[in-house]
Amino acid sequence: MIKNRILSGVQPTGNLHLGNYLGAIKNFVALQQKFECYFMLADLHAITIFQDPQQLKNNVIETAAAFLACGIDPKKNIIFCQSAVPGHSELAWIFNCVARIGWLNRMTQFKEKAGSNKEKASVGLYSYPILMAADILLYKATHVPVGEDQKQHLELCRDIAIKFNNDFNCKDFFQLPEPVIVKEVARIMSLKDGKKKMSKSDDSEYSRINLTDTEDQIIQKIKKAKTDNDLIPSKVEDLNGRDEARNLIGILAILKNQTLEAALKDFSGKNFSEFKNILSDYLIKEIVPIGKKIKEFKKDPNNIKKILKDGAEKANIVSNQTLKDVHNILGLAL
Repeated sequence: MIKNRILSGVQPTGNLHLGNYLGAIKNFVALQQKFECYFMLADLHAITIFQDPQQLKNNVIETAAAFLACGIDPKKNIIFCQSAVPGHSELAWIFNCVARIGWLNRMTQFKEKAGSNKEKASVGLYSYPILMAADILLYKATHVPVGEDQKQHLELCRDIAIKFNNDFNCKDFFQLPEPVIVKEVARIMSLKDGKKKMSKSDDSEYSRINLTDTEDQIIQKIKKAKTDNDLIPSKVEDLNGRDEARNLIGILAILKNQTLEAALKDFSGKNFSEFKNILSDYLIKEIVPIGKKIKEFKKDPNNIKKILKDGAEKANIVSNQTLKDVHNILGLAL
């Protein structure tokens, strides 16, 4: 029985931002002290929406550089590209034959991403939760860091594992992974619209803090971040309906390792002009050094490629064993 193994990943689609960092990467850095970690650049997930091939290659290097700059240690963890491990795609196909159409039809995130054009969305965008299940179960991960918007996908992964185990009478072959959820402000929202998740695809640069932003850029973006005219309240429930205010206070709370309640206590009755200056200071202290390290790592792309190659070799060893066992269970490749 494997103990305490993490699998998680980030799509290498460029312009990693504060939401990626606080919602995922910063958590990865903490988790590497407690778990055996597999950190994946999810390039197969990225191509569910068209990617320029050369830009995708560049984004892989930049995302890997961000992992390293944020403190993920390649000597302690396995960092690799998803597409460099063929087992992800093969196990996803096998799970396509285990999962049910009705399960996928219940996935709310596809409806959100496809919007009114779901008939024109790629099959990959529809079925990528199955690939996500393969990512996790290929390494028999015991835990998966997920945001609130990914919990449904992890539940699907568990359903697939249960059905596979039952269908083929192989009790406990696939363990049921448990979620690791950051409770405080699981989603970092846009600086321009507190109802929308912070996104690298947003047309406005002022909607997000990029990990490569300079001190001046951070100050300007926070200064222009949308708020309201009311003072900062003392109670969390008083933030209901004040999405932008909740988002900014939540960001500072995470940066200070506080609860939302504690952050409100510090600023209760104050206006946002004073608050924004303090938030900018904390962001500069946290983000600017990371941006400088990203630029340094990117100066030596061959080193990054070597780290990813070494990681893929280690990941393939585990992947191949899982697939060999799956083949035996299914009666494949006699």
